[in-house]
Amino acid sequence: MKKQRTRQAISDVATRLFVERGFDEVTIAQIAQAAGVAKMTVTNYFPRKEDLVFDVHEEFAGFLAGAMSGEEPVLAAARRAYFEALSRRDALIGFSSADFARMIRTSPPLLARLRELHEEREVALAAALAESYDEMTARIVAAQLTGVYRLLFEEVQWRAAEGQRPETIARAAGKYARRAFDVLAAGLA
Repeated sequence: MKKQRTRQAISDVATRLFVERGFDEVTIAQIAQAAGVAKMTVTNYFPRKEDLVFDVHEEFAGFLAGAMSGEEPVLAAARRAYFEALSRRDALIGFSSADFARMIRTSPPLLARLRELHEEREVALAAALAESYDEMTARIVAAQLTGVYRLLFEEVQWRAAEGQRPETIARAAGKYARRAFDVLAAGLA
């Protein structure tokens, strides 16, 4: 429990500093000092500076794979998981403050890490689907679903960066998600 509190405290301090000063302007040493821990403690919890921003990267990567129960059709499970996350205004589908979203959108290292996270999500989903499909089919289905999730994530982030209210973002994302899942339905049915 203490480790989780320390990890969260470091992440919170880092996020505050990044939003205030910009991601590229903050060092690991500054984060450690502000959090009251050693620099090595920060890097033990977060081996990459970018992971201080995306501190839920494991949950992000496993989100879609975790929604696959085996009892529910794949597309239905993906749709359900998205709309459940949408109702929570979940960071795993892009919800954040305007400052946080702008920070990500203006930082090439953060955008690169976000692309990696989307790729990790695709690999995790393909592995989960490999239990029900051959490898290539699992990869194709995973690419289609995570492609939709990535586009919807980008839309949510763009709207957040523009300062739109979460309710406004959710309405637009819900409309686009319905359209996207309907388009996929013909191909994944």
